Amino acid sequence: MKSLVIPFAKPEPSGRTALVGLALLTALVATTARAGDTDAHTGRQESRFTRQIQDVLPVQDGTFQIYPQDPDVARVVSLGGTCRRCELSGRNLSGATFTAATFIDATLVETDLRGSELVGSNFSGADFTRADLRGATLVAANFTGADFTNARLDGVEGLGSVFVRADMSGANLSGAALGGANMNGAILVRANLNGAELFGVTLANVNARGADFRNAEVTASNLSNGNFAGADFRGAELNGARLTGGSFSRADFTGASLERADIRGTDLSLSRGLTQSQISEACADSSTRLPGGLTGRSCRNLSRVQPPAAPRPPAPPRVVVAGR
Repeated sequence: MKSLVIPFAKPEPSGRTALVGLALLTALVATTARAGDTDAHTGRQESRFTRQIQDVLPVQDGTFQIYPQDPDVARVVSLGGTCRRCELSGRNLSGATFTAATFIDATLVETDLRGSELVGSNFSGADFTRADLRGATLVAANFTGADFTNARLDGVEGLGSVFVRADMSGANLSGAALGGANMNGAILVRANLNGAELFGVTLANVNARGADFRNAEVTASNLSNGNFAGADFRGAELNGARLTGGSFSRADFTGASLERADIRGTDLSLSRGLTQSQISEACADSSTRLPGGLTGRSCRNLSRVQPPAAPRPPAPPRVVVAGR
């Protein structure tokens, strides 16, 4: 059986051994396993497994020796621990599971994370520029200040995740399910959110100039004080959404649903595609500015739909060290 030796161990004052960079270590095991996989074109559907490390044996020179299972069996690596400022650019981590891991300020430029699970993990400040996260699960994860410029996030599930001040310029989030996500202050310039599920999402203070929200479900979301100039909302559902204070110059609302949408104090005078029928369903006030010929109405008992609560992050995985 082949082994892999990685110099990531150091002693703690307590005498117990700490695995520094455990997540990176297991990521390297994942890459090694996939490099030897010659069965990718057999046509059969691959099963998903969680890699288990059979033994983690301390070596006298301060390294740890890893004995992985058969690479033809293992398909998914379970990652935990802390790996700050890790350099993982260009790696193939498709199908990997990051559970309660800390990858603050990590670099994952053009990394393949298709179908991966980033659950309850902290990737704040990480660089995902041009990374491929298609079909990934990003539940209850923290991406505050992360860079997703031109990243592929098609069909991701990001329930309850935090993208505060994240840069998602040019990112593809078409078909993404981001219910209850917090994207306050995020940059979504020319981002593609076509058909995305954005129920109860915080989109306040975002810069979403030229973003594509066609056929997206933006129900009960908070778009207040955001810049949506030139954004495309054709066919989108904005029922119960809050647009107060937002900029919607040249935004296209053709066929959009605005039932009980809060447009009080909103400037829609330069928006396109709005009809009297749409405006009559929304909730306006005297400070609402509308295109010529359209008039708004006030609503009684205007209430907010509560977004779904973020799921509780899972406990980090346990690592068994032989002989302890």
